[in-house]
Amino acid sequence: AVADAEAYAIEHGVDLRTVELDVSAQPSADAAIATVLAEQGRLDVLIHNAGHMVTGPAEAFTPEELAAVYDTNVLGTQRLNRAALPHLRAQRSGLVVWVGSSSTRGGTPPYLAPYFAAKAGMDALAVSYAAELARFGIETSIIVPGAFTKGTNHFANGGHPADQATVAAYDELYPGLMEQVGQRLAEIEPPDANVESVAEAIVEVVDRPAGKRPFRVHIDPSNDGAEVVNAVADRVRAELLTRIGLADLLGPHLVAR
Repeated sequence: AVADAEAYAIEHGVDLRTVELDVSAQPSADAAIATVLAEQGRLDVLIHNAGHMVTGPAEAFTPEELAAVYDTNVLGTQRLNRAALPHLRAQRSGLVVWVGSSSTRGGTPPYLAPYFAAKAGMDALAVSYAAELARFGIETSIIVPGAFTKGTNHFANGGHPADQATVAAYDELYPGLMEQVGQRLAEIEPPDANVESVAEAIVEVVDRPAGKRPFRVHIDPSNDGAEVVNAVADRVRAELLTRIGLADLLGPHLVAR
C-alpha cells in the first residue's frame, strides 16, 4: 500500500509523503511517528482510519478471532496515540480524527457483530480521549461514515470465522443471510452515494481553524439512524460534564501564538 501510494504521488504530481506503519505493532507506530517528526519537525493531525471487517454469526468466532479484530480497530489507535500524543501534548496543539462507524449507534444488521463491537469500543475510547486531551489544546473530531457498499474493498476483504460447523448450523435457519444483508444495504444506498465524501469530510474538518471543528460528523447516505442517537448521547455527555463542573473539557484549550 505504501509503494502504491508513493507511485501514485509520483505519477500524478501529488505532494504525498509515505510512511510505513503497522498499527498492530508498537515499534512500528513509534517508528512511523519518529519518521514524520524527523522529516517535518512537527505533527499536527493524527487520523485513526485503520479497520478490518469480519462477517458471520457471532458465535462462530473464537475469542482469539474477536481479539484480532479488536487489535486492529481498537488497540491500534492506542498504540498510535501512545507514540504521537506526547509530541502533541508538548506543543499544546493538534487534532485527532477518529474514523468511526454509524454501526456504533445506528440500526445494525446481524452477522457483523465483531466489527460493530470493535467500532463501538473505538468510539467510546475517542469520547474519553476528547476530554482528557482538551486541556493540552488537542482537538477531537469523530467522523461517522455509514455503510458504503461501493467504492471500497471493506466487504470484499472481510474475514470469516474458522468454526465452519457453527456457521453451517446457523445457515439452516439463516440461509444466505450475509448476502441478503449486503444486497439490502446496497438497495437503500442512494445511487449517488460516493465514498469519497468521507475523505472530503475529513479534509474539511482538518482545514477548519483550531477550536472550530465539529466534535462529530456523519456521512451516511442510507441514514441508518446513528446521527439521531449520537446527537442525544453527545448532548447528554455535554450536560453531565457541565453539571459536574468540567465544561471546559468540551473543547480544546487554545494557546495564543
